[in-house]
Amino acid sequence: MARAKRIHRRKDVRPQAGIETYGDTVFADPVNKKYPIDTPGRIRAAWAYIHQPSNRAKYTPAERRTIMSRIKRAAKARRLTLPDPEEFVELMARLRKAKRRT
Repeated sequence: MARAKRIHRRKDVRPQAGIETYGDTVFADPVNKKYPIDTPGRIRAAWAYIHQPSNRAKYTPAERRTIMSRIKRAAKARRLTLPDPEEFVELMARLRKAKRRT
């Protein structure tokens, strides 16, 4: 049996908030209760958010690989196709820039 990958407890997160927001569900980051992966919409959102530069920076490369692996596994179990993360990151950057202008 392979040893479970360890994700470290983040000081900037209150795990109880994840449970309060999403319920007692499956998270790609179960330690910090981040990135719920219990529905198709949440799986896609988790994939998009872990690729955001501000979110990626909060995890080590090994932790990101573990989180992304869990998201991919959840998507495969539901036969979902995950979007290209780079396209999403570019879209979000454009939206943020447009929002600043208004």
